[in-house]
Amino acid sequence: MTTKPRDTSKTIQERIAATHVNELGVDLGAMAVISNIFRVSVLFHNQAEKRFLVKHKLTFSGFTVLWVLWVFGRMESYQLAEECGISKGTLTGIVNTLEKHGFAERKPHSTDGRRRFVQLTRKGRSLMKELFLAINALEREFVSELNQTEITEASRMLRIILHTQDNLT
Repeated sequence: MTTKPRDTSKTIQERIAATHVNELGVDLGAMAVISNIFRVSVLFHNQAEKRFLVKHKLTFSGFTVLWVLWVFGRMESYQLAEECGISKGTLTGIVNTLEKHGFAERKPHSTDGRRRFVQLTRKGRSLMKELFLAINALEREFVSELNQTEITEASRMLRIILHTQDNLT
């Protein structure tokens, strides 16, 4: 069985960036890894929004909030913002939108009236089952040129980066 050669050359963006910063003596390999992770993430988010999140009036940030609530359950606002990697102010706007569409709701804390829990509604849980299948199909599309060994190795290497950062903070 013959497989077509895959393009592993540096992207035009990598070449331009390397030319621009090379005189600074930076680690171009580290820059390529992180900038390519970022670029793939942005492409993925944009494709998800265009293909299926827009139908539900969701941004990828809104989807992320729904996903965290779907996986981890009800959370206090500050915890949810932290888990999603966003500010509490940004979370407020996202949750307002999710509530408006009936996907999530705020509930008061039992002992502190200033604190709020956020949780999915039945409609939000149903939506997440649908959306996650679409997200996973897009994930499969994004890695379709990788074989299973490469997918496993890419996941392993990204976990090393994540655990290294967890240990630094």
